[in-house]
Amino acid sequence: MLSLDVFRGLTVLLMMLVNFAGDWRYYYEPIMHAPWNGCRPSDLVFPGFVFIVGVSLVYALASTRPDPARHKQALGRVARRAAIMLVLGMLIALLPHFYFTSFRIPGVLQRIALVFLACSILFLKTSWRTQFWTLVGLLVGYNVLMQLVPVPDYGPANLDPETNLGAWLDRLLFRPAHLMSDQGGWDAESLLGTLPAIGTGLLGVLAGQWLRRPGVSPTNKVVWLFVAGSFAIVLGLIWNGWFPINKNLWTSSYVLYSGGILTLVLATLYWLCDVQGFRGAWTTFFRIYGVNAFAVYFLSEAVDRVISRLKLHDATGEKVYIRDWLYTHYFVPHFTDLHHASLAWALAYLVLWTLVLAWLYRRQIIIKV
Repeated sequence: MLSLDVFRGLTVLLMMLVNFAGDWRYYYEPIMHAPWNGCRPSDLVFPGFVFIVGVSLVYALASTRPDPARHKQALGRVARRAAIMLVLGMLIALLPHFYFTSFRIPGVLQRIALVFLACSILFLKTSWRTQFWTLVGLLVGYNVLMQLVPVPDYGPANLDPETNLGAWLDRLLFRPAHLMSDQGGWDAESLLGTLPAIGTGLLGVLAGQWLRRPGVSPTNKVVWLFVAGSFAIVLGLIWNGWFPINKNLWTSSYVLYSGGILTLVLATLYWLCDVQGFRGAWTTFFRIYGVNAFAVYFLSEAVDRVISRLKLHDATGEKVYIRDWLYTHYFVPHFTDLHHASLAWALAYLVLWTLVLAWLYRRQIIIKV
């Protein structure tokens, strides 16, 4: 479906604006993540990736699912792809100096890899009803763990950044040296938080199966996606009353709220692109990003990390980071408001990768794991 590529491309574009500010001290709040509880547009980027992974794997594995004899081979490919994503995610954390004693083990690609593996197994081996109840079990179980289970060495269950159960488990398994270096022993992509993230992936799996369901008109598919998405949003807002919507903790209310919004976006794009046939330059622009989403994510993160951590000598002979030197010399002098300069850096980086991806798209080069 064209709508899948457009959805994926839209998510990557928003990710570029969110992740690559020139100076985080001067950036527009709607583009930044919510400080803790709450959900801004930028907080839909990561679940957008996870959700579309769930939808896409339905289409990738649909022909294999009816034949159990082919499951072993398919799961081998899935496991290999998940392993590659895990390694590449940690490679980003190692760049450019490869300090193995202090690199970050959890990460975005690592979480996506685990979700992809779990959801692929569930899709191949279980019915949609089992997948639905697994989703319910994950969300309820995670809520119970985070709000009822005491945290060793800290006392009662809590949802604070450094003392919640997920943060404690990460420090136990990975040690602080292998978590986010600036968060005091807490990591946004915690291992425990992967459980509800699998729930986000399962929402995508269920949506993908509904879109592929035979005998249902496209209009009915769109209508029921809107109904399901709206219901998830309302349920997430209700759950927010005692388990706050929080992207960093990937709370159960956040899964439903963000998943509901993403379902509405998918339904809208499916209706426009695949049912009504509204195609043109706008879909091509997003598709340029969508077909090479993994490549642009990995490469843009890797390049940014390298130039942010390698130094050069400036005119005075002092060592400065390459990224800081470029930003200070070519962006800051041209803006009186540093918020504009910070956004201009992100837009320039976006344009750079647009040119690269357009070149790949024209030559029909698609880089996959």
